[in-house]
Amino acid sequence: MAVDAVSLEVFRNLLASVAEEMGVSLGRTAYSVNMKERRDYSCALFDPQGVMVAQAAHIPVHLGAMTASVRAALDHLSLEQGDVAILNDPFLGGTHLPDVSLVAPIYTEVGGKSVLAGYVANRGHHADIGGMSPGSLPLSTELYQEGVIIPPLKLVEGGQTNDALLDIICRNTRTPEERRGDFAAQMAAIRTGERRLLSLAERYGLSTVHEHMAALLDYTESLTRAALRKVPEGRYTFSDAMDDDGLGHGPLLITCTADVAEGHVVFDFTGTAPQTIGCINAPLAVTESAALYVVRCLAGENVPTNDGVRRAVTVVAPTGSMDNAEAPSAVSGGNVETSQRITDVLLGCMAQAMPEHVPAASQGTMNNVLLGGRNAATGRPFAYYETIGGGMGGGPNGPGASAVQSHMTNTLNTPIEAMEFEFPLRVRRYAVRQGSGGKGRSPGGDGIIREMEFLSPAHLTVISERRTSKPYGLQGGEPGSNGENLLLKGGSERQELPAKASVDVDEGDVLRITTPGGGAWGKSPE
Repeated sequence: MAVDAVSLEVFRNLLASVAEEMGVSLGRTAYSVNMKERRDYSCALFDPQGVMVAQAAHIPVHLGAMTASVRAALDHLSLEQGDVAILNDPFLGGTHLPDVSLVAPIYTEVGGKSVLAGYVANRGHHADIGGMSPGSLPLSTELYQEGVIIPPLKLVEGGQTNDALLDIICRNTRTPEERRGDFAAQMAAIRTGERRLLSLAERYGLSTVHEHMAALLDYTESLTRAALRKVPEGRYTFSDAMDDDGLGHGPLLITCTADVAEGHVVFDFTGTAPQTIGCINAPLAVTESAALYVVRCLAGENVPTNDGVRRAVTVVAPTGSMDNAEAPSAVSGGNVETSQRITDVLLGCMAQAMPEHVPAASQGTMNNVLLGGRNAATGRPFAYYETIGGGMGGGPNGPGASAVQSHMTNTLNTPIEAMEFEFPLRVRRYAVRQGSGGKGRSPGGDGIIREMEFLSPAHLTVISERRTSKPYGLQGGEPGSNGENLLLKGGSERQELPAKASVDVDEGDVLRITTPGGGAWGKSPE
């Protein structure tokens, strides 16, 4: 079949549907609230060279980095038919340890020979993967404190599961049965992707599928370069800072210079603070994810989401900086918090080039809440993880949305009913934080107030940002309000928590998270 405009659009949707159906399978079979309800997972399809050709609309910070996971699996392992690789090492293609990736080659028979059709992969955020505190996003000083580190290994070899490896991984977590359930869901997604890719090869022929994979990557590159040619050529620099690293160091500068020319952009992070002792360092894959996400936003929704975008983007991040940390530095918060600030900085660069197109800063944090212990009512261990939405930045086309996840996360919230059923928690308040968005022609969206009462003693970790700094406004718009973390001991005694905190809580204590609003775009009308 010759590639033409019609067939390319057909295959664009066929290939994307493979990843989408993988996601449906994973979500329906997942065991944990974090995957089942919040949908904290991502799925993608890769060509025989390990280049991503399609991804589902899942988590941006996962998907931009998943190519690195596939590359690491292929570099370290010889994957044959029936094999499935597993890995989470942030310095070998991962992001942080709770994000565990599975990668599988898909083979089909052509002319009596077994031929590689491509790869399918998924990444799921596990609510606990071990380490020094429940939830595996501790206020750590080195990677070893954050959980079990899994280099690229074969979880399945020749169709046979390595039960010893699975036992080791699950034994090092606080909720082993939940982990087994979620790993089974990830395997189910792999098998779904395998069936769907093989059905495409059977229906259209493998050579036709591969031709359209290559054409789709070229098409995406062409559209991305065309979008970048609309950006005025030049050099644009912007800086912002992380509040702190949770261990008393901060603010910590993130700076970037964007050089745009001839349909290509170079994002150079020279000048960013060196990696710090705390947990907010970002592996290079996380920084690249943010860069690809920003360019993808500029290119528009009609551009397919695949590695064709990557061809028009170069990321320069000095080794040993907070944007390209070296092992074994602590990175648990880099994936969830530093990625958001990198995005703010990149959008700040592009706002100088295209002031009428780029919105103000969104909340700039994921407001991570992690909780673990033993349920006093059931005697069973539990591990809870949540990210809480906030305000989006206002933009040239209108005000920012309120009470939503923004930029590098794309999860749902945990429904109150599911939370109270599964965990020893009672939600006392869940409301829009009225008036927290910045004021301007296009106001910033409002944040959220979420109050949770603890019904059992537990250990609590909060990793958040924009508690000192505020989400910036643009074109004369005011910044959004910063957030606040508050612990009410016994339900009433106020105890302010820093942006990053790790504390023991008692039955009857209440956590109140107040999330930032988005910045405004443009001056308010007179």
